[in-house]
Amino acid sequence: MTSADLDMRKLRYFVAVAEELNFGRAAARLHIAQPVLSRQIRSLERELGVKLLNRDTRGTTLTAAGSRLFEDGRFLLTEVQALRQRLSRTEAPAVVVTVGVLPGLLATAAARAFEAVDPARRVVILPVNWSDQAEVIRRGDAQVVYARSPFDLSGLATAPLLDEPRDVVLPADDPLAAQRSVSLADLASRRLLQDPASVPEWYAVAGPELRRQAVQSSVSGVEQKLEKVAARAGFAVLPRSTANSYRRPDLRVLPADGLAPSQVVLAWDGTVADAARDEFITAALACAGQTIDPAAHA
Repeated sequence: MTSADLDMRKLRYFVAVAEELNFGRAAARLHIAQPVLSRQIRSLERELGVKLLNRDTRGTTLTAAGSRLFEDGRFLLTEVQALRQRLSRTEAPAVVVTVGVLPGLLATAAARAFEAVDPARRVVILPVNWSDQAEVIRRGDAQVVYARSPFDLSGLATAPLLDEPRDVVLPADDPLAAQRSVSLADLASRRLLQDPASVPEWYAVAGPELRRQAVQSSVSGVEQKLEKVAARAGFAVLPRSTANSYRRPDLRVLPADGLAPSQVVLAWDGTVADAARDEFITAALACAGQTIDPAAHA
């Protein structure tokens, strides 16, 4: 008989007897009748051509061959079980959660924590713009999004992650660029190059014409926005981590008095049941402090 012919069921029975050294207890543990267990062990001994157990009135003991099979058999059964689990995971469908992420935010720590629980889990990152952060949820493109308030919350559930200061980005040769900080009054006469709904503090002090121009000339992409700032078309307001991530010599980033912080939140469709999404949200909340790269605030 070769090792390839070894009956795993009989080996499991033998290991149970070897661990208990009592046929009655082993049979109860295996949920089979004791006579059946005895027949299976004798059959295994015949197939292997060796005696595995000594049975007498004093009890049951292992022979030298039985001790060797007990040691190797336990290892083999463990390996077989591990192989079955690996194969099961291979065949299991991947659990995918698509996560929308705004520029300057990080979902890396949450994704790692979520995926570490089960190899079948996978997080797909979807880059999104400020103007699209809610729509990717409504369209079903993402199951959850790392978003920044304010935005249209209708139909969405949210959970706060953290607050982050916002800064003003000006052309490097703008007269205001020489100051240590700027005020809303300083910005009231300058054109905002983004949706004014994202900077309600400026909208409250700007004139009607500048408000109209801001709506018409709004740019959603960060890089395009900064190109227009560098071309002296106006100014932008960005979260500090985002502004620092895009630093360039023709721009100046300044703190602004009176600007409310950017509120970073998780947003999702609360009307849709999604267990995997909910588990990712739990991981993201636990990793909230790692949502922004500390180096971006240096």
